Amino acid sequence: MGTKAVFLLLALLSFSAVSLRSALAENEEDPGLVMNFYKDTCPQAEDIIKEQVKLLYKRHKNTAFSWLRNIFHDCAVQSCDASLLLDSTRKTLSEKEMDRSFGMRNFRYIENIKEAVERECPGVVSCADILVLSGRDGVVALGGPYIPLKTGRRDGRKSRAEILEQYLPDHNDSMSVVLERFAAIGIDAPGLVALLGSHSVGRTHCVKLVHRLYPEVDPALNPDHVPHMLHKCPDAIPDPKAVQYVRNDRGTPMVLDNNYYRNILDSKGLMMVDHQLATDKRTRPYVKKMAKSQDYFFKEFSRAITILSENNPLTGTKGEIRKVCNLANKLHDKS
Repeated sequence: MGTKAVFLLLALLSFSAVSLRSALAENEEDPGLVMNFYKDTCPQAEDIIKEQVKLLYKRHKNTAFSWLRNIFHDCAVQSCDASLLLDSTRKTLSEKEMDRSFGMRNFRYIENIKEAVERECPGVVSCADILVLSGRDGVVALGGPYIPLKTGRRDGRKSRAEILEQYLPDHNDSMSVVLERFAAIGIDAPGLVALLGSHSVGRTHCVKLVHRLYPEVDPALNPDHVPHMLHKCPDAIPDPKAVQYVRNDRGTPMVLDNNYYRNILDSKGLMMVDHQLATDKRTRPYVKKMAKSQDYFFKEFSRAITILSENNPLTGTKGEIRKVCNLANKLHDKS
């Protein structure tokens, strides 16, 4: 073998070794999402989050709805990276202030949880993981299933307000659009039906449903349910400053259960998406199955939340661990 050939071979072997070392280092640095990610760096993290959720839920029961809703509104929009929690800046509008985020609240309680975790382990646990785990523990507080979820997410540095509507379906969208949006992140029809079971708890603001009451009542609504809706939403154009709403489920409004499916099969769904879920041939069979079996609902709900929570997270050295959840670190450090 000539000198040039030997040199080339050595160079290739050296390059391969460097590449292998880099790949191994990257894998060591970035295990991705794993169960109990903080077992060495902050072993108390998940227990602290759970205790904070219990404490806050005891004081403010509506927080649990917010925590559950946070998972969908954050993770469905391109990445599960807590971009939802960022405040507006002079240059960018926050996701929280967009129309699709109407009615979302209680973000300050995420900050309470973050502060408790920071006292134990400063700069270790991401807001993205806190958002997901508080949602999981909120589900348990509402009587839903415990869902084992992986951790290891890092926080994004920017809001995604400008693309929000490309990802989050609207309550008046066709079922085809809703199915497509969920399919894009790997959630199939039974998963979609299960996730919309979140409407078993919480409330729907009148602004989201008055078009079904005025100027004419939607004939698809159960006539026995209409007087209650009219009583709760007496104005065709609700005052935006008045908190007017209808409970999603009058029977068990604070319990995540399969009563939602019985309600929508009985034409008592408040929003068009609820009505379509019960009538569209692609989703109705799963609605009927979940109405009959809470175990099936919980199984599909757990599967869908898991998929949602693992949507394109930032891991390893991507993103950052925010010091506070409503500001990227560069902005926090300037304040």
